[in-house]
Amino acid sequence: MTDSILSKAATMEIPINSNGDSRTAEDDGLEQVVQLVKNDLQQVMVSGPNLNETSIVSGGYGGAAEGIIPTSSIKGPAIHVNPEYFDRRCGNAPKPGVSPSMHHSNSNPSMMSEEATKGVAVEKFDSMKKWSINTYKCTKQMFSERFGRGSKTVDMELEAQIDVLRETKMKYERILRLARELTNHFYNMVQTQQALGDTFADLSQKSPELQDEFGYNAETQRLLCKNGETLLGAINFFVSSINTLVNKTMEDTLMTIKMYENARLEFDAYRADLEELSVGPRDAAAMVRIEIAQQQYQIHKDKYERLHSDVSIKLKFLEENKVKVMHKQLLLFHNAVSAYFAGNQQQLEQTLRQFNVKLKPPGSDKPSWLEEQ
Repeated sequence: MTDSILSKAATMEIPINSNGDSRTAEDDGLEQVVQLVKNDLQQVMVSGPNLNETSIVSGGYGGAAEGIIPTSSIKGPAIHVNPEYFDRRCGNAPKPGVSPSMHHSNSNPSMMSEEATKGVAVEKFDSMKKWSINTYKCTKQMFSERFGRGSKTVDMELEAQIDVLRETKMKYERILRLARELTNHFYNMVQTQQALGDTFADLSQKSPELQDEFGYNAETQRLLCKNGETLLGAINFFVSSINTLVNKTMEDTLMTIKMYENARLEFDAYRADLEELSVGPRDAAAMVRIEIAQQQYQIHKDKYERLHSDVSIKLKFLEENKVKVMHKQLLLFHNAVSAYFAGNQQQLEQTLRQFNVKLKPPGSDKPSWLEEQ
């Protein structure tokens, strides 16, 4: 079709305006070539690519006569069109200093980035598809267990240990909350004793007739304040250890238990799916689905057994760690409180040294505003 268009362009006459227009013969010839391309494409789309019977609809540039002119009747000198001029007219001229080969090679990175984008989109779609299928199967299994229609894999011994852990955590959280309340109340009492001792000492200086009485009480309150700060350090150490045990050690084990329970649900879901396919027809398509279901079943079975083992090990170590930590902390709490209320300052300080409890500077026991948020 390109050769036919060029032959038509070479045999047609090109009128040159004589009214002083700045248009050149090359401009008019180029526009007729474009018009020929458009007309031939329209006729090819309608009647097929029979170029021997193609006619040109000529409107004439500035003339009133219009009609259909057979291509065989067009005669005239050949038209030489500069390809670079054609590119400039169509807006496709290359940039200065850039060769056409470089212009086409620049499109390769864009094509590669487009293919990479498509690959990422396909990967996300596959991931979403797998997630949807897995969620559907697990939801179906969960409702089947709720309504008593599906079977559930249960390890009675492990489930009993998990229930004990959850109950123990709730009780330890109550101990932690009460110990924090005791710390806050005792801190306020120590601050009150310190203020009261300062007031007694000031009055002993200003009341000569009661100087001895105010002096005795001031010394007593200061001693109580000092012993209270020592006991406060022991209680703070107790609270910190219980907080680590409850909110870190136990919480880590419960997170593993949650993963184990999710793996158990997935395992039962794919097991039920495999059992449902196994009792169905055994044609070629069904055998392919059974094989895929068998692979998924094995994958989730291995995951379930691995997490089952992890939970058993963590529960064992947690119990050992809990007994060790609580034995030390309960002994510390008992000895410190007993020594404080017995007024035995030496025993109180010895208890803190025994358990390697370091006292904080006065006024630093109260949590900062950032910790309270």
